[in-house]
Amino acid sequence: MILAAGLGTRLRPLTDRLPKPLLSIAGRPLIHYTLAWIASAGIRQVLINLHYHGERIREALGDGSRFGLEVSYSDEPEILGTGGGLKRVERFFADEPFLVVNADVLTTLDPRTLIAAHKARRPLATLAVRHDSDVAAYGAIGLDSDGRIRRFLGRGTWTGPALQDLMFTGIHVVDPRVFADIPAGVFSPITDAYIALVERGEPLFGYRTDAFWIDIGTPDRYALAERAAMDGLVPPPVFSSAPPTRR
Repeated sequence: MILAAGLGTRLRPLTDRLPKPLLSIAGRPLIHYTLAWIASAGIRQVLINLHYHGERIREALGDGSRFGLEVSYSDEPEILGTGGGLKRVERFFADEPFLVVNADVLTTLDPRTLIAAHKARRPLATLAVRHDSDVAAYGAIGLDSDGRIRRFLGRGTWTGPALQDLMFTGIHVVDPRVFADIPAGVFSPITDAYIALVERGEPLFGYRTDAFWIDIGTPDRYALAERAAMDGLVPPPVFSSAPPTRR
């Protein structure tokens, strides 16, 4: 799932008439990079939630067939947040773990390695995390020596050895069991569910990555992302002519 319903307020006036996922990065819409990244994992079915200028995203991507993908949409008349947006489409993902990515993320992380890490342990969720000198601004995710998340945004009951503080990248593999901790029909961040799970001692793990990553949330970071793509730090989106064979 691509979480693309956000308002992009910090990028105004760039987002006054265009949703953030359609902003150009080196001549291509940001969401093209996201779709190519998903397709590189062999995933074919993609669901995108829509709210702000959602019709522009639908018009730009259609059914996804020209990308070798099957793209579906979830329209949110009232924005539901990163957790509520997932809860709204619970039936779509009810049978197996699924990959979630924020629409404003640009990364070279190999999604197949994240998926493999999740399959190896089968926790309720596996979050891609990274070191960042500004981790406090993003909110620290505390991992123990085995990579298990013991504190989430400062919450948790862990009393053991010191934890490694990393930041959440907005990329995660989620087991459908997480839906039980997300309220239906209301605005809800997925972080609320994760905090509740960590406080109960449920298994969530972090997958550390040192790959290139940036979230395009401000004009300065948008400029950095554009420069990274122009400099070749992020490859241009490429789509296979043959559709992937694995969900």
